[in-house]
Amino acid sequence: MIRILLDCTGFDMSEFAQRLRLLRESRQLTQVRLAELIEVDARAYNRWERGTIAPQLDTLIRIADVLQVPLDELVGRKPVSGEVRIRNHSLNALWQQADTLPDQEQQALILVIDSFVKKAIVEKAVGMRADLTKRAPTTTTRAPARSPGRTPKRAAHAA
Repeated sequence: MIRILLDCTGFDMSEFAQRLRLLRESRQLTQVRLAELIEVDARAYNRWERGTIAPQLDTLIRIADVLQVPLDELVGRKPVSGEVRIRNHSLNALWQQADTLPDQEQQALILVIDSFVKKAIVEKAVGMRADLTKRAPTTTTRAPARSPGRTPKRAAHAA
């Protein structure tokens, strides 16, 4: 029945499949992960991206919610906006809840998030520096260590 509904509305399966893949990839989700988020079998999801079958309306709504796009954009009635909000679905759900917190609590949350982001940036920079140090060839050579109290032979002859 949903196939008939989609056919009557001029729904182009190949265009939908391409759009679905584009939206998923722009959010850096795998097919398997998106299938998990919308609670469907990964094989069924794969068929949607190949354009062989169409998802049911309730599934289209879940896909739109997870990908954070209007349903019209998902099914091709409106162009893809390109605006990706928060890619991680769980983080997006938390963000929506945090948006309802009082201002003082939001400011505290901003400080916590900011500290995690800065920590990650520093760790990445330190890791990159360590990688560069490991890769850099050693061009300086050290002279052999001398025993204390011994004079070099040349110096002894010159005296």
